[in-house]
Amino acid sequence: MSMKDLQSALVKGMIGRREFMAGAMALGATASTASLFAAQAAETPQKGGQLKVGFQQGSTTDSLDPATFNNDFMFAIGYAVFNGLTEITPDGKAAGELAESYEATPDAKVWTFRLRSDVVFSDGSKLTSADVIATLNHHMSEQSKSGIKPLLAQISAMKAQGDHTVVFELESGNADFPFVFNDYHLGIRKAVDGKIDPLSPIGTGGYTIEAFEPGVRALLKRRDGYWKEGRAHIDEVEILAIADAAARLNSLMTGEVDLIDRPDLKTIHLLKRRPGINIHTQNGTLHYTLPMHTDTAPFDDVNVRMALKYSIDREELVEKVLQGYGAVGNDQPISSSVPYFNAELEQRSYDPDKAKFHLKQAGLSSLDVTLHTADAAFGGAVDASLLFSESAKAAGINVKVHREPNDGYWSNVWLQKSFSASYWGGRPTPDLMFSAAYAAGADWNETRWKNPRFNELLVSARAELDQGKRAEMYGEMQSICSNEGGAIIPMFGQYVSAMSDKVKKPAAVTEMWDLDSQRFIERWWVA
Repeated sequence: MSMKDLQSALVKGMIGRREFMAGAMALGATASTASLFAAQAAETPQKGGQLKVGFQQGSTTDSLDPATFNNDFMFAIGYAVFNGLTEITPDGKAAGELAESYEATPDAKVWTFRLRSDVVFSDGSKLTSADVIATLNHHMSEQSKSGIKPLLAQISAMKAQGDHTVVFELESGNADFPFVFNDYHLGIRKAVDGKIDPLSPIGTGGYTIEAFEPGVRALLKRRDGYWKEGRAHIDEVEILAIADAAARLNSLMTGEVDLIDRPDLKTIHLLKRRPGINIHTQNGTLHYTLPMHTDTAPFDDVNVRMALKYSIDREELVEKVLQGYGAVGNDQPISSSVPYFNAELEQRSYDPDKAKFHLKQAGLSSLDVTLHTADAAFGGAVDASLLFSESAKAAGINVKVHREPNDGYWSNVWLQKSFSASYWGGRPTPDLMFSAAYAAGADWNETRWKNPRFNELLVSARAELDQGKRAEMYGEMQSICSNEGGAIIPMFGQYVSAMSDKVKKPAAVTEMWDLDSQRFIERWWVA
């Protein structure tokens, strides 16, 4: 048996690492060299096999319309079936995907994207500039409610230059513009007569949709001849929505599924002891929020918002809800791993006396509010809400916890109720995060917050090419958000998932979002 045969047997699970090491050294390899060969084998993708996934999220209101994507069930499908102009690499950069290259004018106001000429849709038609423009117009139209619409508002004009070049003119310079096209809403769709069919499953990605039951199940099959070399390895992927944490954990332990996201951290010790199951953790931009509608009483008073921010015990939440898989938050969404993080911003902590002071400033001696929550918002959201309710009592604040149904939470509660639970996977740059969730008028501005100074800085920082000045602007924006914004952000979390040891992944993954930024279907493989 050759070293290549040994490596193949290791990858396929025919032999274990111990047998591989013994065989490699019998062939003359040293222990260190054998370990190197083992590591190389573990990172060599293999074609074939099946993968079953159990996701916490998914809703019966889900749709293939990319403008409506708002949960992990759809994000994973979107990235597997469609491609964007760019994708984020493990080192945090925006690399070309459908775009072979891109370049900007010195003021970063005009961007030229050149498309690959070898890309075809799953129906055999070739990708052209018309498909890109029609896809973007779907999100930018006046009637569109797409979550990406605010980020595309900066485009003042776009035009095709032939079949494989698109030129974008922006209202002002934006050095981060290529990052926009990694967004899960912006998988390019096929154009027909200048428009896309938003419900069509035809895409340029490595997989086709064989079955789609919203909020229940999706079945994907690998395309032959996918234009991306070294991607799309698994023959068939089935995604199941399993909202209940106990059911999701049990489905992995019994082998019903091979991978689950967001395991219940209180019971994760059961998985750690289970042979053949691996726990995968990622740092990133994940954060949990309790958004308050700042245009609705009593949350329209900044002192009420500050009282609530001081009445939550962040350390307790990290310890009891995240089981230590995270860190305290400071009521602003930029994580320490993102450029321009403001490390000088004073960390807010639990302080009932300060909470009482702000209540007094608001003319109140006590406060009654209702917090709408469900574990569909994030794993442990109900427990976090109950802990918040207890800690707030010391400040004279009565937080009534109203538990909502998991199904339909994102369509019926989030953005609808004046005080609720939510989470954000974050974005790779401050501009993208602030523009999506904090800019005045953004469809996903979950707090309905409008701060003139903040919005002025948002536009100025986006066009500022001096890195020092940019850092100052984003630092001030984080301070304004923390002290005046409508979101309580008590904690940042690690992404945690659990999987059978048959599931393999590259040594470096993109840590912005869960499961290789939800691109695991294309990038991972099974043994």
